[in-house]
Amino acid sequence: MERVTAAAYHDIAKPADPRISPDGDRVAFLRRQPNGDDTYESTVYAVDADGESDPRRLTLAEGVDAEPRWGPSGDRLAFTSTRGADDDRQQLWVLPTDGGEARQVTDVVGGVSGIAWSPDGDRIAFTQSVTAADREADRDLSVPEEYEPEEHPDPRVIDRTVYRSNQSYFDGRRPGVYVVDADAVVDGVAADGVAADGIAADATGGTAGERPGDDDGGRANHPDDDAGESSAVVRVTDRDADFAAPEWGDPNTLYYTESVGEDPDDSYEIAIHAHDLATDTVERVHTTTGWGASLAATADGRVAFTHTDPDQASMNQSDLHLLARASDEVRSLTDGLDRGLGYEASPQWGPDDEALYFATPDEGRTALWRVPADGSADPERRFRRGAVAGATVGGSNASDEGSLAVALSEWDHPGDVFLFDAGDEETTRLTELNAGFLADRYVGEPEEIRFASDGVEIQGWVLTPPGFDQTDASVGTGDDGDGRETYPLAVEIHGGPHAMWTTAGTMWHEFQTLAARGYVVFWSNPRGSAGYGEAFLQAIERDWGDVTLADVETGVDTVLEDYPIDEENVFVTGGSFGGFMTAWAVGRSDRFRAAVAQRGVYDLTGFYGSTDGAYKLLEGDFDTVPSAEPGWLWEQSPTGHADAVDTPTLLIHSEDDTRTPICTAELYHRILRKNGVDTRFVRYPREGHELSRSGEPAHIVDRIERIVRWFDGYSDHHDAPRALDRPEDDGLTAGEDEDGDEKAGPDTTEPDRAD
Repeated sequence: MERVTAAAYHDIAKPADPRISPDGDRVAFLRRQPNGDDTYESTVYAVDADGESDPRRLTLAEGVDAEPRWGPSGDRLAFTSTRGADDDRQQLWVLPTDGGEARQVTDVVGGVSGIAWSPDGDRIAFTQSVTAADREADRDLSVPEEYEPEEHPDPRVIDRTVYRSNQSYFDGRRPGVYVVDADAVVDGVAADGVAADGIAADATGGTAGERPGDDDGGRANHPDDDAGESSAVVRVTDRDADFAAPEWGDPNTLYYTESVGEDPDDSYEIAIHAHDLATDTVERVHTTTGWGASLAATADGRVAFTHTDPDQASMNQSDLHLLARASDEVRSLTDGLDRGLGYEASPQWGPDDEALYFATPDEGRTALWRVPADGSADPERRFRRGAVAGATVGGSNASDEGSLAVALSEWDHPGDVFLFDAGDEETTRLTELNAGFLADRYVGEPEEIRFASDGVEIQGWVLTPPGFDQTDASVGTGDDGDGRETYPLAVEIHGGPHAMWTTAGTMWHEFQTLAARGYVVFWSNPRGSAGYGEAFLQAIERDWGDVTLADVETGVDTVLEDYPIDEENVFVTGGSFGGFMTAWAVGRSDRFRAAVAQRGVYDLTGFYGSTDGAYKLLEGDFDTVPSAEPGWLWEQSPTGHADAVDTPTLLIHSEDDTRTPICTAELYHRILRKNGVDTRFVRYPREGHELSRSGEPAHIVDRIERIVRWFDGYSDHHDAPRALDRPEDDGLTAGEDEDGDEKAGPDTTEPDRAD
């Protein structure tokens, strides 16, 4: 069988955001797969809930689709897409599910996200980020045909505490809430997204006229508005503030959040508003705290939301709270659960509005829980498997608990859609998106291990190379004293720091690639990880480095005892907090033969001043700020120990990373260079902090190949020269075009070695 390679990333499809139809008969989901070196195909599919048929593609393979959402009656499906656009702004589209083409509903300057159908199916709420000038010119309602956006202000003037995120500067843009008529259609766009002589046909064959006296084009209008007198998009919020999470209660009540406080950028306070659209009146019904609040509302005025204690918030688990507007009572529904709500699925009401469902990380798996809204019982775990990339509750069954549609990856597959029937507790696999890919690939099954570190149990996994039991003589060299071949060990450290790894998820491909190259791979969830309770989460307070390293090294010792590992060939890598820990490890230990630190934080003070809102992570985890303890924070930073490093260290970073900005990597790299350490600095243009998860496909492949190439060059088990001694693109498939000729890759800082 073939082995998994870095380049195989192009062949892997992944599902996300599954949504059950109102009648429970179908599940819509996104299917995402690389489409060339720098783009992805992301399209909406639907599959029957009985699992008896293959998925069917519902949308064109044009642009990038997101957020499939069934209308309340199931006859329409809304989604966002970049199709037909010359930029990456998502617009809203609506597709008739009984046949026919999708029609474009919005053409707004800020793009569309966070879409939500009204209960009667007449309107769709959404958010977009715009400037005050956009609102003044009504570009947030409809973009004039002649409009040309500025590339960026020159000079860029900053008057906010947090002024950039997700690879871009805000430049005066703030997210607001809007509502659009679900039957609207954009002038000048035919139902299939192709211009049709300036007149667009709606789903029923009607037409939408232009606004009188307005030849702008691109207007979203009501199809039954003969005069076309106004845009179908309605501005719900109209001031400079950050609004989010629109959620309908009844057809005239729209809930949403607003970041508030003396300086909203520097505050954990989040207001929850109830907006009566019939009277255009707004009431702040509650104020919660946290990094952001997800809402789930009912028609009778109950609003569920997430809550995090603001005192050192990053060290606290998030709970699920419920507001009953009739009594103004707020109760916590998760006090009896020592787990924090995760991002895998937002809280949702069950089919009968009597219970809520939510997700948490849970000891190396994702758990989905059900809790009665009246608080009469503690949460009950209903589903626990693998790594979840979206889950929704819907449909109906005899127990009135409904079903859960789950996008799930596990050790033996990188992702499929499953349906869990909460009534009979049976799970049906609805898709096999990678059946062809997996049919002729060797995929190893990780072995779970548990070990004690400082008296605390730690969970980890070991993945061995193909043919490990028979000893692969092409990779293994030497023996362990018992006549067995020994193997090099690759140690992976997760980010966060309050994240949790499983046997799958976004790391499935990287783990399998390293193993296929002949490395035994070890990863774990050291103290500080989510999914093991609040005390475990808080164990790294004011000590990211030594506590985590103690757990990682104890895990390495355990693997060395139980597997035939060459202890002179142990390698280490990680991204984000894992990059921090990789650099920390080589500054505090000499056991690692070579290291690859990715997108890391290397100087905590530099990180505090240059990151986006994640500076709150330092305030929470370390309970300090740089002005209070500058010397101590230097000692808690990898740069404070960089003079002790002699381990060959490759640095990988994204040039547009606003979460862990590249400036601290530049500092760390310079120290290594000045000290004569084998090092190289690889910088990926156009990439942000999500490089390893959703970066350009060629960059993802190149990154993994560079990790392997760096390790191979220092491994006694691989016949490969150091990467520093090889031609720049030698062994990098992303460095070749279709004809095998060299093409431009990421920037590398030269010279690579200080002699």
